[in-house]
Amino acid sequence: MLTMELQRFAVIMVVIMGLLSTIGQSIRFELESGHTKCIAEDIKSNSMTVGHYAIVNPNEGQPLPESHRITLKVTSAYGNSYHNAENVQSGQFAFQAVEAGDYMACFYAIEHQPSLKIPIEFDWRSGVAAKDWSNVAKKGSVDAMNFELKKLADTITSIHEEMFYLREREQEMQELNKITNSRMAWLSFLSLFICLSVAGLQLWHLKSFFEKKKLI
Repeated sequence: MLTMELQRFAVIMVVIMGLLSTIGQSIRFELESGHTKCIAEDIKSNSMTVGHYAIVNPNEGQPLPESHRITLKVTSAYGNSYHNAENVQSGQFAFQAVEAGDYMACFYAIEHQPSLKIPIEFDWRSGVAAKDWSNVAKKGSVDAMNFELKKLADTITSIHEEMFYLREREQEMQELNKITNSRMAWLSFLSLFICLSVAGLQLWHLKSFFEKKKLI
């Protein structure tokens, strides 16, 4: 019995860590001039999201070259724009997602001759990870224990909302599967009916042909 409980606890911890790892991502990549690179983030509705982006200086201690500038557009799955910055070297955005789904952050650099590769550092977080807990700890008058409890409560709330969101997505997929299976069943019956009809017409034609030739 104790082993079963430990296994369940381990599974729950793995799920929690997995969910926490998906609500924030910090990456570094190279953007080739004249090209566009898009990064997607699955965000549920009413969830807070923040992003910071900056061009990494290839020569520390010196100002960034004027050629190192980018354009960033953040849009929802329905094409609504949430952030648009042109010809910048760094920036940030923050908004509360109204629509659930994949949000796209598309970076673009104007074409140069010869071609340039611009290193970019991008930090995009949503949900619990989007909150600046360091500022909360500094501004709050609660002790460390209350701070940790508040952070844990928000994490649990986020996980709870994520589970409901995944359950809704699962129900949508089940409905889609039911509709698809129903349509496939009707299509199968229709195909079978057409095949039987064609076979019957062929038999009738052959019978008529043989009767005309007085073979039967």
